[in-house]
Parts: sequence; structure tokens; C-alpha cells
Amino acid sequence: MDAFTKKEIQKVIVAGLQEDLMENGDLSSQSAVPKGCMARGRFLAKADGVVAGLEVAEMVFATVDPKIKVKWSKKEGEYVTRGTYFGDVDGPANTLLTAERLALNLMQRMSGIATQTARMVDQVRPYRTKILDTRKTAPGLRYVDKLACRIGGGTNHRMGLYDMVMIKDNHITAAGSITKAVNKVVSFLESKSLFGVIPIEVETNSLAGVKEVLTCLPKVDRVMLDNMVKMVEVKSSKVDTSMLSKALKIIGGRVQTEASGNITLETVKAVAATGVDMISSGALTHSVTALDISLKIKLLLSSAL
Repeated sequence: MDAFTKKEIQKVIVAGLQEDLMENGDLSSQSAVPKGCMARGRFLAKADGVVAGLEVAEMVFATVDPKIKVKWSKKEGEYVTRGTYFGDVDGPANTLLTAERLALNLMQRMSGIATQTARMVDQVRPYRTKILDTRKTAPGLRYVDKLACRIGGGTNHRMGLYDMVMIKDNHITAAGSITKAVNKVVSFLESKSLFGVIPIEVETNSLAGVKEVLTCLPKVDRVMLDNMVKMVEVKSSKVDTSMLSKALKIIGGRVQTEASGNITLETVKAVAATGVDMISSGALTHSVTALDISLKIKLLLSSAL
């Protein structure tokens, strides 16, 4: 984990602990657990999947109590099967229990995202296509969610509104056309000495739009081919990629391409087979199913006994 991501995730941990503890602290552990109790917890995967958030969990425990020590038998991004114990945590029982829920919440969410990302990445492995996440993340958890995507083998799209220009349909409507929107963006970036530093992507859902984007080259770095994958049969997840294929043929490799819309685990392989460079899926983060993980503790020793 890079230093910037670590700093942002530490903010999430501090906010999460504040939400849990407020002014009174952990009343349950303070009152029910005798002072001096030491405990060991074991992390158990209760479903098959990719484990993620191990380093984040360590950060949670260290923030609550530096005396808590964690040891993993699996690495970030490794696959586990249901019933696998993949880590131990030792420390004072009361603070270990205080940190337990936040650590598990983050690990479960991250492991769910990593698992779904890994499944999509596996589907497109025969092709050169990259799987991208989106900004459809839980508020406040942007860096957590995007780290989980990377652990699952995916590639991060823009982190926010600040590191890439994406000219979407509403921007185009406001500007008057794709060409006008691109020219306005270029002028703005040049005024900030950011042109050539900040990439520009344009979204279009028509072949006419694709052709107009091409007239804006080399100002544009990537074109998003939105909703060019049509669902033919929802039940079987059969898709029609003919429009996407036509768009790619028109582009002819002159600019990076990204497909979006109707991207699921069942459809992603057919989309990748068109030769598109990247496929973005909001479902990786906005519809995540958390991986079921539990932490069971046992008493090691107590000065009160």
C-alpha cells in the first residue's frame, strides 16, 4: 500500500472508531471483560473467495492498541475456501474486541470486492482487456474500495473528479457538442498548465459520437463506448456486441477504448472478445457482496484468575 492510500485509509479507520466509541468508549468490553485478560482470535473464512484488507485490519488493531499483534497464514489477494483459518490476532481481550467489528467490516467488504474483481479478471484473461472500477464506491470508502479492486487484479479508473477529465453526456449537452466540450476542457487545462498531464476521456453512446471524438484527436486520450453492449436475453445474459464492434472498427486503434454498460460476470467475456482495451464495471463496488469472515477468540491468561 502506498503512503498516500495508507494516509487516506487511516482517516477511514479513525472515523470508524469514532462512530463506534463516541465519548463513552466500548461499554461492553470495559464492563464485561476483566482487566488483564489476554486473548487470541482466529480469522475464519466462511465462504470461498479472495481475501483482501489484511493490512487494513492490522492498521485497525494498531490504532486501537499497539500491543495487539496479527499474523497471517495467507497473503493479500490469495484465494481461500470455506472453513479456512487464515490469520491469528493476539492481545488484550478488551481492546481486541473493541477493534474486532471495524476490522471485520473492512475486510469483509474489501474481500467481496476483490473476489468479484478476480472473477471478472479471470473471465477476460484470454484477452488483453483490463478490468476497471468506477467512482460508484461507498461514500467515504473510495480508497478502501479501490485498493480492494487492485488486490483482486483490477485496474483503478480515475480516483475522483480531480485526476482525470471525463466528458459525459450532460457535459456535452451543456457545452453544445463533443467538439465544443473538448475545446473548452483543453483551454481550461492549458490555463492551469495541466494539459498533457491530466488525461481526457469522452463518453459517447453512438457511432456518430465516435466519429466526432476522432476529429478531436490527439486532444482526447480515451473514448468511453457507453451502452453499446445490448442485452438480448436477460435470463441467459446473452448480449449483442455488434455496435461495440462497429465502433472499434471505426476507431481502428487510434485512441484508447473503454466499454461500459451491461457489464456483468456473465457478459464480460463476450465484451472483451471484441478487442476493447478496457471494461469498466460499477457493480464491482456498488453491488458488492461481502465475503463472510468471522473472528473467534479464546482466553489465553488473566491476572484476575
